[in-house]
Amino acid sequence: MSADQHASPPLDAAAVDHALTTTRAVRRRLDLERPVDDDIIFDCIDIAEQAPTGGDQSSRRWVIVRDPELKARLADLYLASGGEWMIDTRDRLAGTGHPRERVMASAAHLAEHLAEVPAIVIPTIIGLHDGSGRPGLFDSVIQSAWSLCVALRARGLGTTWTTAILERGDELSDLLGIPADNTPIAMIPVAWTIGTDFRPAPRRPAREIAFIDRYGHTWASGPSNPPSLLDGPGTVVEIDIDAPPHEIWQYVTDVNFAAKFSRELQRAAWDVDGEPEVGATFTGSNENSYMGEWDVTCHVVEYEADRCFAWSTVSPDDPGATWRYELEPLAGSTRLRHSVVIGPGPSGLKRFVESNPDRAAQGITGRMSGLRDNMNAVVAGIKSAAEN
Repeated sequence: MSADQHASPPLDAAAVDHALTTTRAVRRRLDLERPVDDDIIFDCIDIAEQAPTGGDQSSRRWVIVRDPELKARLADLYLASGGEWMIDTRDRLAGTGHPRERVMASAAHLAEHLAEVPAIVIPTIIGLHDGSGRPGLFDSVIQSAWSLCVALRARGLGTTWTTAILERGDELSDLLGIPADNTPIAMIPVAWTIGTDFRPAPRRPAREIAFIDRYGHTWASGPSNPPSLLDGPGTVVEIDIDAPPHEIWQYVTDVNFAAKFSRELQRAAWDVDGEPEVGATFTGSNENSYMGEWDVTCHVVEYEADRCFAWSTVSPDDPGATWRYELEPLAGSTRLRHSVVIGPGPSGLKRFVESNPDRAAQGITGRMSGLRDNMNAVVAGIKSAAEN
């Protein structure tokens, strides 16, 4: 028999991708009335057990909680470890339009109804994590537990990954008889879903968060070999700031503020007074030991208060570079993302690449690293100003 005759049939990539991209944290759409057969959970655990494990050691163990009294006691532990806070936060944010209003409403709903969920799965692993934050036991169990969630999703059941109850880990272990040398890593409610129309969540595309060779170095396309400015080389820095977006916005839109921290930008000023808007321009004066001194006109291409401010140098239609600040609200803080994409229009880097095609890769990498150093200094300066 040939090797081809032994080969497995090709996977239905679309079906696999759909399951992976629509396995959501389901809370309010868990069907609390429809029973879940044990065999479905056992089948999905069999699938989950195929996940890789360190040293090929089968050390994962699973507790499926069905008993109503045990579920009620688990619900009490969950309330004490974080559920009451979720409910209080839900009530406080209700009707405010806060970016976390919906998430907290969903989390609070689960906290209030956990005891009614048909089954609760506690994945555990034999051994104790050292608590150092280094990879250890968890890297042999988390992928398996997630496989369980995806396998259940493929069969029409919903799950949500919760860990708040681990704050009461000793009480959890005592309640379920989990041995002292065994570590629970999550609590996963399981139920049929109300409806099956789950969709992918909004996430940043890979090219904004995946970097080739060096952290923070991005490419709009390619990169080709050798790299070209048509590939859209760029870099990004991010920092979390303990302040709401509206308090950070004033520093982001003060075009001269960055000059206090950047070694390249010397000063900048709006060309016309007034509230900035798309189409407005400002002029930046720059200095660089490799490229000398130059002024550049910057055109605002995005302007959404407290969220996004972006501009292109030279021309919005053929930019030398496009710069962007983005503010993402987090739980109690804000993530500031500062990015730049070079080209394809006129720039000092373009002149260098065209004059030295054999050194294009070196020039692009060096320019991105230099810009990144300055950008890190700028966002650190914004963080300091916003937090003090």
